[in-house]
Amino acid sequence: MTDEQMRTSLVRALSAAVRGEVEFDATARALMTMDASNYRRVPLGVVAPRDAEDIAATLAVCRAHEVPVVPRGGGTSIAGQATGTGVVLDLTRHLRSIVELDAGARTAVVQPGVILDDLRRAAAPHGLTFGPDPSTHSRCTLGGMIGNNSCGSHSVAWGTTADNVEALTVARYGGDTLRLGRGRWDGAPAGLRELADSHLALLRTGFPELPRRISGYALDALLPERGPDLARAFCGSEGTLAVVTEATVRLVEAPEARALAVLGYADESAAAEAAPGLLPYCPLTVEGMAADLVREPAGLPRGGAWLFVETGGATPAEARAHAEQILRAADVVDAVVVTDPAGQRALWRIREDAAGTATRIWGPPVDGVPGGSSEAWPGWEDCAVPPARLGPYLREFRTLLTAHGLRGTPYGHFGDGCIHVRIDFDLLSRDGVARFRRFSEEMATLVVAHGGSLSGEHGDGQARAELLPRMYGDELVALFGRFKDLWDPDGGMNPGMLARPARLDENLRFDVLPKHPVDVSFGYPHDDGDFSAAVRRCVGVAKCRTAQAPGTGVMCPSFRATGEEEHSTRGRARLLHEMLAGEVITDGWRSKEVRDALDLCLSCKGCRSDCPVGVDMATYKAEFLHHHYRGRLRPAAHYVMGRLPGWLRLAAPFAPALNALARIRPLAALAKRLAGIAAERTIPVLAGETFTRWAAKRRRRGAVLLSSDRVVTVWPDTFTNHLSPEVGRAAVRVLEAAGRTAVYPGRGVCCGLTYVSTGQLDKARRVMRRTLDLMGPSLGDPLVVLEPSCAATLRADLPELLPDDSRSAELAASVRTLAQYLEEYAPDWRPPRLDRPVAGQTHCHQHAVLGDAAERRLRERAGLAGELAGGCCGLAGNFGFERGHWGVSVACAEEQLLPSVRSAEPGTDILADGFSCRTQLAQLAGVRSRHLAELLAEGLKGTDTHPVRPESPRQRPSPCGD
Repeated sequence: MTDEQMRTSLVRALSAAVRGEVEFDATARALMTMDASNYRRVPLGVVAPRDAEDIAATLAVCRAHEVPVVPRGGGTSIAGQATGTGVVLDLTRHLRSIVELDAGARTAVVQPGVILDDLRRAAAPHGLTFGPDPSTHSRCTLGGMIGNNSCGSHSVAWGTTADNVEALTVARYGGDTLRLGRGRWDGAPAGLRELADSHLALLRTGFPELPRRISGYALDALLPERGPDLARAFCGSEGTLAVVTEATVRLVEAPEARALAVLGYADESAAAEAAPGLLPYCPLTVEGMAADLVREPAGLPRGGAWLFVETGGATPAEARAHAEQILRAADVVDAVVVTDPAGQRALWRIREDAAGTATRIWGPPVDGVPGGSSEAWPGWEDCAVPPARLGPYLREFRTLLTAHGLRGTPYGHFGDGCIHVRIDFDLLSRDGVARFRRFSEEMATLVVAHGGSLSGEHGDGQARAELLPRMYGDELVALFGRFKDLWDPDGGMNPGMLARPARLDENLRFDVLPKHPVDVSFGYPHDDGDFSAAVRRCVGVAKCRTAQAPGTGVMCPSFRATGEEEHSTRGRARLLHEMLAGEVITDGWRSKEVRDALDLCLSCKGCRSDCPVGVDMATYKAEFLHHHYRGRLRPAAHYVMGRLPGWLRLAAPFAPALNALARIRPLAALAKRLAGIAAERTIPVLAGETFTRWAAKRRRRGAVLLSSDRVVTVWPDTFTNHLSPEVGRAAVRVLEAAGRTAVYPGRGVCCGLTYVSTGQLDKARRVMRRTLDLMGPSLGDPLVVLEPSCAATLRADLPELLPDDSRSAELAASVRTLAQYLEEYAPDWRPPRLDRPVAGQTHCHQHAVLGDAAERRLRERAGLAGELAGGCCGLAGNFGFERGHWGVSVACAEEQLLPSVRSAEPGTDILADGFSCRTQLAQLAGVRSRHLAELLAEGLKGTDTHPVRPESPRQRPSPCGD
């Protein structure tokens, strides 16, 4: 039978046996080639089982066809154990039910795809939680945690996953089911008890005693004095024995209140040596990180390294007293105790994002050369030593790094002696890979010398399993192989991991990427102009696969709407990686698979700020569309909405007539069909008088400039100019109230947003160059941009598309939002006191590129109370108007924006600075929302609020008529 015949037979058999999805197409395979590790394997296909019966059926079919199986949860494993060449079982799509939660017994019965945070939310009303909490708690699954024996920051109090598992139901290769518990041998594979009984001495002496010993199989759990505990022995087996179909886990009592003591130390070693001394005070966490991992102090006390020590109590006062007791016992440089939940979350976010931020190591300037960043990778991510040995171990670890010419930024669970670190291995060259192997071998020797474990949290996978004989010796490792064979005699469960592992320098995911930079349009300044480097930024930690709390983030709205991996930032990055590799996706920039995945990307730019490693999928999408449609016919929406500025300039003189025609339903329907616009959408109303025409008439009536330092250029963006000129008029009133005079760039300026978002990059560059020419002598002066998406384009896309034109960086640096300008250039101006509540949304581009701190402060000064929602409105410029996007657009709006507006109290003003956000609210909720400038202008009295003074000879207004 040929490979293709075998594949066809397998697909046919799986499709007949399984009710869930059976996917063997290029997209499904490409999405599963990698986890969060350095490794890559191409699977045959993916099965998303609907229930335990589907899992058993899949295992039976795969055994009959001699095809291996890889169970996969959230795909955040960092040692390669969630990759494989056979059939990947995607347990996250359907198996996400909490079957039972017994608060009295403090247990929960869960399916393997349950997200940890979902379980914690379900337990919270009962005052309970699941103790282990890795930093990926918002997207990791219970099945994956059991497979890796995950731990998290609270393990000093509540232990590892294995410590919190009561019983497991598992399906073996072939489909038979076993029930594993504690204190009995029932459910054990034939021969397992005999294997344990014949090696009792080795099991009692061969395993180091330390809190974070995750490496290898936990065979010591089979000792008679420990149960035997079959469920514990199964935990950490990395999918090599069987598949968890259901788990009974123990819950712990969550403290009513918590306090966070952040202790500052001179350096990392001082913090490490102090950590064990804090354990007798029974903290909930003792986490450590050094200054070389922190970009901004963000409320941290003085020091070169910090311990994050969390305490609990029945009341906030009790939790704080506990924290202060620890503070008094610690010898610190500086310290702070935080009881405010928002303040604690902000500090914890620094620690939790470390797995991503550590992938870029920032170097200081040397000999006048600016500092920069280098890529850093997992591989020796989570070794653990006895906590008392952590200080000396870290010093020797730093020495070993230096000896190999490597850099890394350690952080992690200092109270448990477990350290995470990303190291700037060169995994692209033969010499670099050879050094990676030499370092790994010497590192294993160092860890063992300190009585440690090669893995202290995330498992061995392919990264470390080859080196297990250095830790356990040949006899015990041979016993691991026999243990594996009793569970999986056919060797079909995740082969190449733990027992008889693959080499640690095989299957590296970088091997398949182009060896030379790809010809691209954007400059990619943070990746040395290399598109491959930009794509490989994604390390798979999957923060994009989670929902954000209101007001806290944007990424990734399309994933939250669909729940599909291909519509996450990580999924799209994986597809681009495979496009560059050319093995699974073979038609490069013409790829239909990549195009379809990017089609539902809203270009919200949320990943640019929310992704820990700064993946910028909006830019990658524009780049891809540019190449994909080069020399080809584009979708109608690209010609209509992608070239909106030109069409609106032509339409402006005929606005009343066009508005009247748009109200005739058959004509509107025909226009939308021809333009590629969703039938459900209403065509926006064109302004009867554009903002620039209003400004020109106003100038002719006698508006005169103040002195040059009080002149500000207001950008007449397409949306403000043609669709919401009331925003521009309001902004001018506010600026005048602050003692400023507004002037405007010459006719024809445009940021190029619509061309960029549709991938018409050649046209975008021409528009941008013309804009730079038209700015003339005002280039570099403060530029107030009222539409956040246009401001973000000028700030970010302009210099990245025209990196060789110094004027682009100059213009980008001059961009301010209205609030930013007022705060910086009119700090003494007092806005009108409005004293009423507001709701609405911070524009996604503002969140990602510009930030909204100035807006928050301005709202506070004006007495506008209330938090704005995060997320994305779902309209996102042309996205929500395009045919085929209506459902996702509405789902995105329903995720945060619409609920926040519906729940607002009567009399609440709805704020939305973006035209798209205001349009979405009007069309989906019938709600009128306004720009912040409009609310402020409403509170002002009178019209012209400053005296007429002589014109400035330095800067005169450019013609601004249409």
